[in-house]
Amino acid sequence: MAQAWKCVGLRWAADGPVLTWVGGRRSELARGKRVAFGVAEGGVRTCVGARGHACPVRAGVTGRSTGARCEECARLDRAHSVAADTMADDPRPYHVYLAWFGPGLVKVGITAYERGSARLLEQGAVCFSWLGHGPLMAARRTEELLRAALGVPDRIPYAHKRAVRAALPESESERVAEIAGLHARAVALGSWPEALTPEPFQGVDHAGVFGIDGAERGPAAVAEVAELVAGGAIGGELVAAAGPDLHLATERGVVVLDTRLMTGWELLAAEGEPCAVPVRELRRAAGVQEGLF
Repeated sequence: MAQAWKCVGLRWAADGPVLTWVGGRRSELARGKRVAFGVAEGGVRTCVGARGHACPVRAGVTGRSTGARCEECARLDRAHSVAADTMADDPRPYHVYLAWFGPGLVKVGITAYERGSARLLEQGAVCFSWLGHGPLMAARRTEELLRAALGVPDRIPYAHKRAVRAALPESESERVAEIAGLHARAVALGSWPEALTPEPFQGVDHAGVFGIDGAERGPAAVAEVAELVAGGAIGGELVAAAGPDLHLATERGVVVLDTRLMTGWELLAAEGEPCAVPVRELRRAAGVQEGLF
């Protein structure tokens, strides 16, 4: 019987995206590499647990869930997160950042200082700039200030991010212009917490890293995987990667696979099987405004 593997998720290293697996195995994903896997017939997707602990009841979860957690494990996982404001006594310093995903798609957020730009790569930020750094609650208050005073959101749906990737401005200067202007407006507010140390604007562009820039840009995606299913398979050449998304050139065109849909399944190596998972047409930018390998 073929060996099955469980995916932990996609991580971004300094030299690109890496799929990680239960047991510690890692699969580095270079553009041009073939990525292919399937789900065994009769396979069931189970909850991945919370905070490093297995789900006590091994609850089943829907194939369309990007969290792959049952209701109870999702509650426990969020209850011990910075996003839920349950770690006010965290002594680590935090960065406040502005991230740009496409025209009109800018968000403010915070990330642990020690993580550097890893969080921005994980979110699929095409470009970003730091705003400042300081204690957690000072960073959180700055984030709230920008949301209230400038109307900058702290979340952008992944569907919106995917919709604009094929039509981004070609030059880096055009891509960073929006966050440059917003950074200047944020600095001009003059009501930042005293504990936060401001940082000058310095745009960082990830378009080349993701493979969506100029000569590095692959064919535009035409569809996205809706879910994995028992007995299904997908395989294709990796032409781009951004955040958790892999852009795979398949016989059905370039299909975007959100790797968060892989967790919770037992996956098998696949060879030349056709793309046999449910897919849906990828939204276009006009609708955005508001060991296997």
